[in-house]
Amino acid sequence: MVRSRSEQLLLGEWAVLGILANEPAHGFAVSKRLAATGDVGRVWSLSRPLTYRALDQLAERGLIRSKGEEPGRAGGPRTIYGVTPRGRQMLARWLAEPAQHLRDVRTELLLKLVLCDLAAIDPSPLIEAQRAVSEPVARKWASEARRNGGDPVTLWRWESSRAVVRFLDRFAAARQQGGPT
Repeated sequence: MVRSRSEQLLLGEWAVLGILANEPAHGFAVSKRLAATGDVGRVWSLSRPLTYRALDQLAERGLIRSKGEEPGRAGGPRTIYGVTPRGRQMLARWLAEPAQHLRDVRTELLLKLVLCDLAAIDPSPLIEAQRAVSEPVARKWASEARRNGGDPVTLWRWESSRAVVRFLDRFAAARQQGGPT
């Protein structure tokens, strides 16, 4: 899919947008969730300065806006940000798109699944779309491995693509059974 320059966001910006889509928050609260120990940061973490930069970029693009202020604990007032209708539309569209490259599944797909969970969005369409992208890739790398099985890069890609398909199957089955995802 070709996107206009205005719609291209970095994963950190998508993470910030996804956090704010659940409820308005100030930058410090968003940065805590994006810390390595945060609920979103365990998949994609950002430092506090990069979180504030993402907030600035999203505001500049009209995807979030100030909803007000609250007093800060140690300094001036904190700006509360919320997602604009355009930001919600873009996020919903992005959350439905599968990761296009095997190398992006670990970060992009997992981030999307975590953000879907936070927003109580059914990830089934995303899982099916990801499977439609991933299964042909796994078949391609299986064929390559049969021809050139001694190449470490080929083996890595084959095993990685197989792992993605297994993950998707296991994740979908766990959701159907109501078990841990």
